[in-house]
Amino acid sequence: MKKHNFSAGPAILPASVMEQASQAALDFNGMGLSILEISHRSPEFTAVLDEAEILVRDIAGLGNDYAVLFLQGGASSQFFMTAMNLLDGNEMAAYADTGSWSAKAIKEARNFGKVEVVASSKEQNYTFIPRGYEVPANAKYFHLTTNNTIFGTQYHSWPETDVPFVADMSSDIFSRPIDVERFGLIYAGAQKNIGPAGLTLVIVRPDMLGKVSRTIPTMLDYRTHVSKKSTFNTPPVFAIYVAMLTFRWIKANGGLPAMAARNTAKADLLYKEIDDNPMFVGTVTNKADRSQMNATFVMAPGKEQLQATFLEMCKEAGCVGVKGHRSVGGFRASMYNALDIKSVQVLVDVMRGFAERYG
Repeated sequence: MKKHNFSAGPAILPASVMEQASQAALDFNGMGLSILEISHRSPEFTAVLDEAEILVRDIAGLGNDYAVLFLQGGASSQFFMTAMNLLDGNEMAAYADTGSWSAKAIKEARNFGKVEVVASSKEQNYTFIPRGYEVPANAKYFHLTTNNTIFGTQYHSWPETDVPFVADMSSDIFSRPIDVERFGLIYAGAQKNIGPAGLTLVIVRPDMLGKVSRTIPTMLDYRTHVSKKSTFNTPPVFAIYVAMLTFRWIKANGGLPAMAARNTAKADLLYKEIDDNPMFVGTVTNKADRSQMNATFVMAPGKEQLQATFLEMCKEAGCVGVKGHRSVGGFRASMYNALDIKSVQVLVDVMRGFAERYG
């Protein structure tokens, strides 16, 4: 039986994408070769790479003033690559600290320049998105993590500033429309809404590059990958192909407005049950900051001993990946683009059945 996949990542992909990728792993386009074994410089793969870039531009509404890169190393490599490429030693960058991943980005950026943390929810265990702060006008860029997978918070509006945003969008990229012109650089690990782990998408405005005085190692210089169209070295061929298929799926299913509507419906259904069910409590203190991608909740006070029982009921219903991140415990239901609302309804039914039995 196919499971209802609420895993935070690697996460669910569209069934049609999995089917096409499976076929291509055996025989790509009737070549008699697998996509896994064709040259990354062959015309066949060049066509894949070109289409993937075209689709990213179309879906995101990118102009020619942005470059699209398909890199490796995950978002964690981008924590230092962004600062290494954009921040000189005598300059300052502003950061918002809204979770574990933003904290890691801050740590890495401090190796390359001054970092000012202008907003933080750390003292309240990252249970909300900070508001009411100013981004210094002299900041080289403002870094934010748009969605926090561990703590279940998400930006639903952007701070007012003329400073360009640098954003980690690993867990909510292509889940909704954004005003891309506000962003100088966007990066995202693929394993949530794009494709398999091993690919990192970077969208960058080239006019932000080449402004630092340090020598940047060739592989870590964005300009290398811009000039070589992501093929300076062997790229993650299969991951790019699966991403291209996913981009096709997003476009064919209405693009970002349709993804947003789809994700809002799923989130509304689950959060209503969390709020109405006496056995559970949401962990985000300001409901306006709740993530549409990762809903986090815990047992109601006095019911903590039933956590394992609830997880077992989820397992019996085919709902996997509901256990919260190891650092915070509780529960987390990740609802990325490819998750159908029918799966969310199954989880809601389990929650209701759990309350009827143990409430």
